[in-house]
Amino acid sequence: MSVQVAEGLFEQAEDGARLIGSRCRGCGTTYFPQAPGCRNPDCPAPCLECAHLPQRGRLVSYTIQRYRPPPLFRMDDWTPYAIGLVDLGEGVEVMGMLTGVDLDRIVIGTSMRLVIETLYTDAARGPVATYKFAPEVTA
Repeated sequence: MSVQVAEGLFEQAEDGARLIGSRCRGCGTTYFPQAPGCRNPDCPAPCLECAHLPQRGRLVSYTIQRYRPPPLFRMDDWTPYAIGLVDLGEGVEVMGMLTGVDLDRIVIGTSMRLVIETLYTDAARGPVATYKFAPEVTA
């Protein structure tokens, strides 16, 4: 069993991991990570509720990180990695690390799926996990 790198980002379910965001019942705006209040200045009746985000989306942008991440996102076996912006639909784009990709062959528009992977092992807490996006496997 692992702990989350930051509490409340995702949860595991029978059908896989789900990111946890917020959705405003007044205007329909969705936020990730969870928001304390609606930031839409045109919202007629701000009222946020928990929202599970889609598990799949399309890669719309990316960058390669060639420096060690800050301590919160440290990795046991650090190597350069990609961070991508994934469009999950409904006006929601989420930034996350990419996994299972060749850094020289990343393609904008690739179908991506949410996965959970261990970043590092903490002596007191054990494995510490975060969400990432991996290319969708096609049959």
